[in-house]
Amino acid sequence: MNRRHCATAAITLVCALALLTAPVQAMAAPVPEPSPTPSASATPGSGKTLEEVREEIDTLYRKAGAATDAYNLAEEQSKKQSKEIVRLTESIADGQARIAELKDQAGAAAREQYRTGGLPPGAQLMLSGSPDLFMDGINQARQGQQATKGMLTELEQAQEDLETYTKDASLNREKIEAGRAKQAKAKKSIDAQIAAAEKIESQLAKEERARLIELEKDDASTAQAAWLSSGALKDINRDASAAGKKAVAFATAQIGKPYVWGAEGPGSYDCSGLTSQAWAAAKRPIPRTSQEQWRQLSHIDIEDMRPGDLIIYHSDASHVGMYVGDGSIVHAPRPGRDVTLTGAGSMQILGVVRPDK
Repeated sequence: MNRRHCATAAITLVCALALLTAPVQAMAAPVPEPSPTPSASATPGSGKTLEEVREEIDTLYRKAGAATDAYNLAEEQSKKQSKEIVRLTESIADGQARIAELKDQAGAAAREQYRTGGLPPGAQLMLSGSPDLFMDGINQARQGQQATKGMLTELEQAQEDLETYTKDASLNREKIEAGRAKQAKAKKSIDAQIAAAEKIESQLAKEERARLIELEKDDASTAQAAWLSSGALKDINRDASAAGKKAVAFATAQIGKPYVWGAEGPGSYDCSGLTSQAWAAAKRPIPRTSQEQWRQLSHIDIEDMRPGDLIIYHSDASHVGMYVGDGSIVHAPRPGRDVTLTGAGSMQILGVVRPDK
């Protein structure tokens, strides 16, 4: 009995050990984790998702757009001030010539008085004893006094005008220098923002850059769909004005041309360069920058919008596109992109302005 129990215990122990040491492949094989989608993948070394990278790039380009507006405004003001200086310089030259002419006349009058002993011809006739000549002499004396007084008054005014022109020209030169300083500062900011954005994009793999473009399109489509579903286009069915049709025709003809900051065509444009040149082609000059377009042009309600009107975007009015109908705009988006058509509601709308109102 004891031997049998020992044998049984030994067999049981061996079987148990065999079961514990047997390979169980189905349980040991690792369960594969789902591959991350391209939109959620982190870019190499950044620890950021592609969506976060896109937001960072968009922010940089937005800042570059605002700086571009500042650059363009300073440039436009400098051009106006340069034209004003040219006008003032011409006025100064005219004023100097007139002063010289008046001084010559005053000198001639003084020499005549010296030659006649200080008496004008009329006064000399008064001493002739003839009543008629006496009266003529009085009239001539009065006329001479009035002429001299008028000449002196004109000379004084001409000198005052000359001083004013000179001060204005000096002030405009100071403004030009200040404008150039602003342009240099804005250019530095633009270059820095664009370089930073381009550096981030250059570090992306080819497939990530392609996915980045898809993300931009997806976000724009989502925003446009939300805008349309809000009923924004419900009552928008107005036709463009004659000038508006010309502006739209010009703007849409530029589709495919690259965005270049500060550019006004014909080979490239920035956002407000496109809209300002389109309306210039329609013989309706408008301000050069999106911020000045927002500030100076007539504001209208979205439901009153018609093709040719300009939609201003973002809270700082740093972007502009031209409404072309059917819920779309034509615009120059940003560096690295071309003039294109997109949904009018694809970006944050600040308001609408009408150049020909």
